[in-house]
Amino acid sequence: MKIRLDAIDWHILNELQADGRITNVELARRVGISAPPCLRRVRALEEAGLIRGYRTLLDEKQLGYEVTAFAMVGLHSQTEADLIAFEKTVNGWPEVRECYMLSGEVDFLLKCVVPDLQSFQNFIIRDLTAASNVDSVRTALTIRQTKNDPVVPMKELG
Repeated sequence: MKIRLDAIDWHILNELQADGRITNVELARRVGISAPPCLRRVRALEEAGLIRGYRTLLDEKQLGYEVTAFAMVGLHSQTEADLIAFEKTVNGWPEVRECYMLSGEVDFLLKCVVPDLQSFQNFIIRDLTAASNVDSVRTALTIRQTKNDPVVPMKELG
C-alpha cells in the first residue's frame, strides 16, 4: 500500500536523505513546523517503512577495499526454492555488497567489494563457483566509479 505524502513529508524525506544526522529541532526548522509534530511525522514515516534506517557512508578505498567488481551468475535451476536458497547463500558472503535478481540471460548480478584482486579471485573460486546450483559466472572489474548517488531522486516524485 502506498502512503500519501504531503509537501512537508517530502521535504522531511529530502532533508533526511541529505543529512541523516540532522537534529529534530533543525529538521523542523528547515521544513517549517515545530519540533513535536516533526518528530511524529518522522516516526510515522519510519513505521510506514518509507525510512528504512540510518547509515554512515564510508569510503571503502580508504579502508583498504581497493577492488569493486561485478559477478553475473547463471543458475542451473530457477525454481523458487533454488532462487531462495541462492539468495540465502549470498547473504552470508561479506564480499557481496549488493545482489539483484535479473530477467534475461543472467539470473543474478552481484556487486563485490574486496581488498585486492587476489581476494576477489579467491571468493569466485572458493565460494561463488562452488555454490550449489551455480551454472556460470562472468565477472567484470570496475575501472573507476563515475557516479554514486545513494538517494531517491525527490524532484521527480514530489
